[in-house]
Amino acid sequence: MRLGNRPLGFLVSFLLGVAWASIFVGAVSSFLLFYEETFFYALVSAFIAALPGIVSVLLLEYFITSKERLEELKKQTGLLEKLLRD
Repeated sequence: MRLGNRPLGFLVSFLLGVAWASIFVGAVSSFLLFYEETFFYALVSAFIAALPGIVSVLLLEYFITSKERLEELKKQTGLLEKLLRD
């Protein structure tokens, strides 16, 4: 877990796993459903079916990165305040 807050880190990790699973299930099921038509059509439909999961992964990774950045800025602020006091 990359997040320090245990319940929030668990929730975000769980949602990230769900998003990756939705990418896999959506792409594979759509590909197999439209494979009999044409291969190109099957690839395009697999990509379109995976898009919601891809967007979810990107949003969750952005959330994790912003929380990590906030924690790092808090540490830097604490160190700078300590330097100003000394």
